[in-house]
Amino acid sequence: MRHILVVNGIKVRRPVFLLGAPHSGTDLLARALKRSPGFHVTMGRPCVAHVVYAFARRPSIGRSSGAVRVMRDAMAESWQVAPGACAQCAEACREAGGVTGEGPCVSTATLTRFCDASPDLLYSAHTLLAAFPDARFVQLIRDGRDVAADMLADPACLAWFKPAMLPEETEFPNPFLGVSRGEHRERWKAMPVAGKAALRWRSAVRLSAELRRELPPDQLMTVRYEELLASPGPAVAALSAFLETPVSTVALYGRRTRRAGGRLRPADRELVEKVARQELTRLGYLAG
Repeated sequence: MRHILVVNGIKVRRPVFLLGAPHSGTDLLARALKRSPGFHVTMGRPCVAHVVYAFARRPSIGRSSGAVRVMRDAMAESWQVAPGACAQCAEACREAGGVTGEGPCVSTATLTRFCDASPDLLYSAHTLLAAFPDARFVQLIRDGRDVAADMLADPACLAWFKPAMLPEETEFPNPFLGVSRGEHRERWKAMPVAGKAALRWRSAVRLSAELRRELPPDQLMTVRYEELLASPGPAVAALSAFLETPVSTVALYGRRTRRAGGRLRPADRELVEKVARQELTRLGYLAG
């Protein structure tokens, strides 16, 4: 019998999860959904983040018998609408929801759909599907060179690249850091951060490709970040049809696309293209 989750007196049906490598645009799409009728979107609530990173760093935990219940409980807590709840949200989430006080950012009177766009949800995709079999997943794909450039400017991303983040007890393969075997540990530790960023992006798009093969088209949609910015209207129309609800375009206009990898130093760009050449080529970002 399927578990039915009720949050704020509302049955959770067809929840939406936004997936992608760091800085691939999930936060931008989350802003659009936050402005869409009936949506309650959370981004990086601690109760979810703790679970997501535990599963990401030790994949065996995510495959354990209790993982589904833990994930479902974390989402239920995150989606609770109560006075002061928004105080636990990340600043990006509060700003996107227009929260100036303690919140909440939504009203239960109009709430019909739930969504989470926490960073690195991609590594918990299979657990999320088991917890919410009718879920809809939207995965964002962006040029790995631009992703690497943004990661190199983000202290939160750089923190994962410290040698201590790959201790002896690390499980391999490790999709989160993009390291496939234990014998590559020392090579990873000595690698420049641009190479580590490329490994994270490469691993993320490989996971996205696996999901594309495994999930039916009515449950998974892939969106190109560049297309989302260049032509918001058609991209959002397709997204609205997929989610079966109107999606706002307000948050998407006025943003510029940058030249691919233009902010990377030449040596960093060369390294990123070397590490991720196969995926950059397959996705059409780099000529074969």
